[in-house]
Amino acid sequence: MINHKGISTRCVWAGEEDRVAGAPTQVPVVHSVAFGYRDVEHWRDAALGRACGHIYGRNTNPTVSALEEKVRLLENAEAATSAATGMAAISSVLFALLSPGDRVVSVKDTYGGTNVVFREFLSRFGIHSTLCDTTDHESIEAEIAKGCKALYLESPTNPTIKVVDIGRLAAAGRSSGALVVVDNTFATPVNQNPLELGAHLVVHSATKYLSGHADALGGLICGDKELVEQVYHYREINGTALDPMSAYLILRGIKTLSLRIERQNDSALKIAQFLEGRPEIGRVFYPGLASDPGHAIAKRQMRGFGGMLSFKLQEDSLEAVSRFLPALKLAHMAANLGSVETIAGPPATTSHVECTAEERAAMGVPEGLVRYSVGVEDAQDLMDDLAQALEAG
Repeated sequence: MINHKGISTRCVWAGEEDRVAGAPTQVPVVHSVAFGYRDVEHWRDAALGRACGHIYGRNTNPTVSALEEKVRLLENAEAATSAATGMAAISSVLFALLSPGDRVVSVKDTYGGTNVVFREFLSRFGIHSTLCDTTDHESIEAEIAKGCKALYLESPTNPTIKVVDIGRLAAAGRSSGALVVVDNTFATPVNQNPLELGAHLVVHSATKYLSGHADALGGLICGDKELVEQVYHYREINGTALDPMSAYLILRGIKTLSLRIERQNDSALKIAQFLEGRPEIGRVFYPGLASDPGHAIAKRQMRGFGGMLSFKLQEDSLEAVSRFLPALKLAHMAANLGSVETIAGPPATTSHVECTAEERAAMGVPEGLVRYSVGVEDAQDLMDDLAQALEAG
């Protein structure tokens, strides 16, 4: 394998360079559930991992393996594995590496589904979760110092686009013997590499930016080889395997990841600056803005500020959002993000639909918030669309 340094080159070629003569130029979609052998010895060696080879689709698959290798190289990780969805990846990490009596420290602003795992499911197994104010690094460090098995971070967060100092908190986690896990979905490997900042594991909802076309579900886990192997073992037994067709679609999407992120970074900053000057807007959440509390940290640990932003309407209510969103012409009202098309929605129907209004308020998620995933459309068209929708409301 040639170690290409350029991110665009790696998006296209990583994990796909070694081709025999006459091989297809694109990774084939292998739908076979089982993989046959002519002798038991070779079959057994493959089954036990002593030799290369696939045995059963719930364990591994050639198409899925190609995707895992590509993302491994994009994140500069020792190993990678996959899961059927982003939440399957997150759940597999937590349940594979935590045991009854363990404690996990995280932040209040994680994705709603992740937050439910912390608040509802882990406690059933005797695992305690402490959720800290996301931007209070001193408080997070104090909780880490009390002792924890895992530190789980998300940066930027969903949906308030807050930024945490991954390097600082990872150092605190490691010094206390904690496993450091970072959800890198919003940033993508193009804008940020948490492993280089001290994380042990990185998780992605590949459904979002990695795929980029809203047509495939998937999750990826990258990082230390020993930890990834533990997560893989849990995932293969629990059966949340990524299907090969989805893996192929995500592979295809990643080939344009760098191009899409470059466009979305640029457009999101322009749109955030535009919205900051609108009287109908109470606040804009975007780390690329000089006024954003996380701007200095984002400049230090990110190469780009991302295509996700959110904004609170001056009339901070779900009713105001319900009037505003249907007036948009160039945005899907849908529970997804990271696609080539712009997508908008409130946390009440997207990131935090599982939570009550009171729970969202406790997490600092306003009811009048709009999560806005910038697509690859012309930025001026999107700003014109936002302007007319705001004026209509």
